Amino acid sequence: MDKRQLADFLRSRRERITPADVGLPAGPRRRTPGLRREEVAQLAYISTEYYTRLEQTRGPHPSREVLAGLARALRLSDAERDHLHHLAGQPPGPPPGPSREVRQSILDLLRRLPLTAAIVTSATYEVIAWNDLAAALMEDFSARSRRDRNLVRRVFLGPHLDGRRLYGVSDADAFARMSALHLRATAARYPGDPEVSELIHDLLTGSEDFARLWGSNDIRTVPALIKTFQHPQVGPVTVNCDVLDITDRDQRVVIYTAAPGSPSEAALHLLSVIGTQRMTTAVRP
Repeated sequence: MDKRQLADFLRSRRERITPADVGLPAGPRRRTPGLRREEVAQLAYISTEYYTRLEQTRGPHPSREVLAGLARALRLSDAERDHLHHLAGQPPGPPPGPSREVRQSILDLLRRLPLTAAIVTSATYEVIAWNDLAAALMEDFSARSRRDRNLVRRVFLGPHLDGRRLYGVSDADAFARMSALHLRATAARYPGDPEVSELIHDLLTGSEDFARLWGSNDIRTVPALIKTFQHPQVGPVTVNCDVLDITDRDQRVVIYTAAPGSPSEAALHLLSVIGTQRMTTAVRP
């Protein structure tokens, strides 16, 4: 265990994260960049004293559970998580929770689809990457917190506009049923992840529909290959929906395309021009 390098690494990762990145208020008297030590400790479910000792090279050998908590709290990439384990003298094991790190090749793919709306979702249905047209068709994801970019939260817990759920899309009820069943499989793959557990708890306590679907034994799902978005500016946009699985990251690329020569293709072209605002496809921490 290299205590000095471990301390330096933890400090550098802590200083790069803003309170807003993790849903905390900045406060008027914040003197240092990034998070405070007590905030990292709270997010990692360890004591402030324990975390402070790690940054001061006085800490004991951290357990795998502590390292997993620190990796989550500091929003480490897969490579950074492995590096943290090596610094602590622990061989890295499998990721404790769903990966949110999108491969650069996938991000490049999204950028090269100017007339195709495309998003990437994690195993928990959080939108973790998108292109400009997807933001114009669905919503400006960059203006939403991580919590509000979760499609399962959106479809079961709102906000609901005019009685419609999930961006006014035509298959919201079918998506709700499919996502609930898929989320059960996700929970089985990541039994120790607190974010997965929190998501399921919120859905079970906040939605009778989700609780009913969660308790069912029906595992059959039929994905919607065609869906219609009711867009407030250009009206109904009917698109083909294709999903590409990224098995090594447990992620999905969702691609929306319109039939050539159709009014919906013209609507997508218009949205690609007016957009919401100019933004870069990105993974938000």
